[in-house]
Amino acid sequence: MTRYGALFAVVFCALCTPPAAQASDYVPPVGDGWATRAPGKEGFDPVKLKAAVDFAVTHETKLTPDLDGVIDQRDQRITIPLQFAHEPFSDPIGPLTPHAPANGIIIRHGYIVAEWGDTHAVDMTHSATKTFLSSVAGVAFDRHLIRSVNDRVIDYVQPTPDFMLPHNQPITWDEMLRQTSGWVGTMWGKPWWADRPGKNPWDELAAGPPPVGTQWKYSDVRVNALADALTYLWKRPLPAVLKQYVMDPIGASDTWHWEGYYNSWVTIEGQRIQVVPGGGHWGGGMFISARDLARMGLLGLNDGRWGDRQILSGQWVKMARTPTGPNPGYGYMNWFLNTDQKLFPAARADSVAFIGNGDNIIFIDYQHDVVAVVRWIDDKQKAEFVQLLEAAITRP
Repeated sequence: MTRYGALFAVVFCALCTPPAAQASDYVPPVGDGWATRAPGKEGFDPVKLKAAVDFAVTHETKLTPDLDGVIDQRDQRITIPLQFAHEPFSDPIGPLTPHAPANGIIIRHGYIVAEWGDTHAVDMTHSATKTFLSSVAGVAFDRHLIRSVNDRVIDYVQPTPDFMLPHNQPITWDEMLRQTSGWVGTMWGKPWWADRPGKNPWDELAAGPPPVGTQWKYSDVRVNALADALTYLWKRPLPAVLKQYVMDPIGASDTWHWEGYYNSWVTIEGQRIQVVPGGGHWGGGMFISARDLARMGLLGLNDGRWGDRQILSGQWVKMARTPTGPNPGYGYMNWFLNTDQKLFPAARADSVAFIGNGDNIIFIDYQHDVVAVVRWIDDKQKAEFVQLLEAAITRP
């Protein structure tokens, strides 16, 4: 398949290939030499697998459906500001770009069994960025820069005066990673109460912050506070840390880039560093291809191991997959858990996904050794896609 092929092209490798290997026997090399296998050879019904892919293509997202036909639904310079226009302080402060048509890739036993659209397209990935952010924290933990996730953040760094507020002082790394911190303050001009505030934008401010560790809240302001703290911890730009310890070791391309906000600059030990966010709520975040996302999915599937190298420790991955008290469907950001099979009823309860607005989904099925990257699918259709994918599997 050429890089800029048709919107939809499913790879069915007709050439003879070596006998099937165990999952751990094949590791994709650096670059585009990723081996493909016919779906039937890897335990898929080709017709049913094609139906799953067709479903993903025909259910491409429309972030502002009320304006379909009026605006370009793929131009996030328009759709993202409109999507969040009901929030106070909703103006973008980072780059926004149009995205490619629906695309994706399905991996089994490490091999590509299906691929559609332009999987080399480098697009925003929104909150799936949080998985990369938590991975940077994981590397810090594995290298003992963070001795215990239950330690207070302020015992390591004091990046902004807000961290020293009495309410924020007890907050631990674990609570920041689980989005239960209840952190209060302002990051890059965005106050904590103004992010996803509900019907009345002032209600959260009037109620005041919840006690630390008691309430799960999907808040990019608090995620960005974690990114700020990790930047001070590493004393380096987080994209450089990610590249050195994660992306280069798993053979990712050089096309991805992690964009900060126009105003998210700090000075650490005389070095001016841009702090990157954990999503694209106000622009920025991780810009990456489906193929590189698939590598990240394989890393999660293999419990942090890439070939004979442990990139993220098994201990870290286990913590990331441990349910959060106030929200058992969430582990560390952005590990969405299938606890009680509420997220994906057709998949086993130990399945996980990294999910970003759009939707950008990296689905991991441990039972069947499958990773599926699905980009720009309607959020309401993601469970149906997984159901079709699972139905296409004919053998373990």
